[in-house]
Order: sequence, then C-alpha cells, then structure tokens
Amino acid sequence: FKYQVDNVEVLGYIIKPKVTKNKLPVLIYNRGGNGNFGNVNFAAMMRNLFPLAEQGFVVIGSQYRGTSTKNDDLDEFGGKDVNDVLALIDFIPHIANADENRIGMLGASRGGMQTHLAMQHTNKIKAIATIAGATDLVKELTFRPNMEKNVYVRRIPNYKENKQAELEARSVMNWVDKLSPKVPILLIHGSDDKRVSVENSIQFAKALDKHHIPHKLVVYDGDNHFLIDHKEQLESELVNWFNTYL
Repeated sequence: FKYQVDNVEVLGYIIKPKVTKNKLPVLIYNRGGNGNFGNVNFAAMMRNLFPLAEQGFVVIGSQYRGTSTKNDDLDEFGGKDVNDVLALIDFIPHIANADENRIGMLGASRGGMQTHLAMQHTNKIKAIATIAGATDLVKELTFRPNMEKNVYVRRIPNYKENKQAELEARSVMNWVDKLSPKVPILLIHGSDDKRVSVENSIQFAKALDKHHIPHKLVVYDGDNHFLIDHKEQLESELVNWFNTYL
C-alpha cells in the first residue's frame, strides 16, 4: 500500500494469515539497508516474514521514504524516515483481525537502530527484538569504516558538520537510561557478522543489565549477518519471544 508521511508518499506492506476468527498480535518490521538497497521484495517477504505470519502474527512494514522511486536520497538513515515507521501504528486499528493492544517491533540490521529511535516516540509497543542491530554507530566506524563514505555522508543531513552528534543521536547506547523497563528486548546476533559487529549486541546487553531493562541475548556461534545457518532457531526465538510478551 501507499501512505503519506510529511507530504511524502511512502510504500508499505501487510502480511497476515488468510483465515482467522481471532484477534492477532501485530509485528511492525523495520528492514535493513538504506534507500533502494535492502528494500523488502517478495522473495525477502517469503524468506523472512511469511514464517512469522504463518505462526499467527500480522506483519506490517515500511520500505522507508524514497525507496523504489527516483529520489531514494530521501532516506536519512534514522532521521525523518523514523516517522515512516511511527505512522504504521495508526493503520493497525483498521486492519481486520489485528489486535491494536498487542504490538511488537522487529528490526533487522539498520532496522534495529530504526526500532530504538521509533521507541523514543511511542508507548504502544509491548516488546521488541533486533537482529544484528547497530547500537553504537561511532564505534562501528572503526569496525566498518566504509559505512561513512557509502552511507553516512550521503544520507545523514549535515553529517560533515555534525558527525559526532548525528551518530550519537542514532546510537541507543547513549540513552539506555531512557529506555522503558516495561518493554523487554530480544537481541540476536551472529558471532561472525562482518557487517555489524556482534559487540553491538554484547555491550548493549551489559548496559541493559546495568539499567535493569528486561532482555535476552542470543549469539549464534560462527554465523554471519544474515544468520542463514540458524534460520529455524531464529524463527523459533522470535515467535516464542513475541508470544510470551504480546
């Protein structure tokens, strides 16, 4: 579907079981990538999201502003595009069989950052999960320096003038003390992730522990950014997590 945010047309999608008589919990899915790279095509839906819908969840997601258009520079990588995520919450009461009182949020890679940024502006999410999420973008530059030239300079407004401030604002590690103790967080990461260091999830878990935020850390030994070797375990973790807390 198409929807308007800040006078910009954004693409979204809904996936849900065909037949159900009951109200179903909802997952807002925040994708990875940036601009047109990483957009959720049908193959990605089948691989990553259909299994969740098959387990009884309504899945709704945004492609983020500019995706699949000639102007994919609208994506600010954690700037105004966060509004594209928040706007989805207003759709949920209008989706048949979707339970607006049982909403979770799932973010993969960049979507992990997107999830924490969105959580700053809503209290309607009961539980969240992130897969290979970046929690400290400043430290990540040491691990993957080409992100600066390929993504940050291009997408983040005023990046060259305010590099430190912009990266810190997008890094949940800088505001763990502001997180709600009522929203449990599942962290999943592969130990051999070459795109987002596993230390993002490990150090974030330690910070959550310090601030008494309920959480669970799952690290799949030897697996990469896409967790291909642990697909069934990943799906099981997600389904069990959201079934427990939604």
